[in-house]
Amino acid sequence: MFKLIKLEWKKNNIRKYIIGTVIMAIFLGAFVFALAFLGIANDPDGTLDAAPGTDVISTPIELFTSMAFLIYTSVMLASFIVSAYKNKTMNLMFSYPIKRQKILASQMIAVWSFNFAALTLTKLAIYLCVFLGTKFMQSSFTIDFSIISLSFYIQLILKSVVIVSMSFIALFVGIAMKSSKATIITSFLLIFLTQANVGDFTLAGNVVIPLILTIISFGFVILSVYHTENRDLM
Repeated sequence: MFKLIKLEWKKNNIRKYIIGTVIMAIFLGAFVFALAFLGIANDPDGTLDAAPGTDVISTPIELFTSMAFLIYTSVMLASFIVSAYKNKTMNLMFSYPIKRQKILASQMIAVWSFNFAALTLTKLAIYLCVFLGTKFMQSSFTIDFSIISLSFYIQLILKSVVIVSMSFIALFVGIAMKSSKATIITSFLLIFLTQANVGDFTLAGNVVIPLILTIISFGFVILSVYHTENRDLM
């Protein structure tokens, strides 16, 4: 399986995605740093312009990294899998003496593992930058994390698993509709569902909805892989 995963990374030129991830991480880190220490989230009187409950630094970090990587993962899934069907390159792969299910599973794991690692490291780097920044500057947001706490790292990993896994819902829609665009559009809809707010109402801090969506996403993974042997190519 690992050989198939490495083949997928090589075939899809994983280096360009690594470069894209690094650029995105730098941009996100700079933006969060500016929010926290340069006052761009403050009102003219210098007070933080944030709704009650969102005045902690973890809120913008989790929000912007989740948005960025949910879309990025969906884009990669569309490129690795949906486009492979549309461009007929999947025909060649399915002609190998390997089960279709194993091939599709390796593609999913290749994208999931890459983005899980990238999201986890990006969030860790941003939290670390904020932690170091508090040693020299005053943060507009309340610092609500402890870099030396075990629970911090457990939550970091679990939240990364949830966000990256939800992209499988977008993949399922993309395969069903035979469209890469549908995959990416669905990722935006998932962001609106899990991160957007209407007035004071938001699901961003709700644990149940992301958990349900994660369970659904793995259900879609099972369905997608299970039916691969019988599915006609696009």
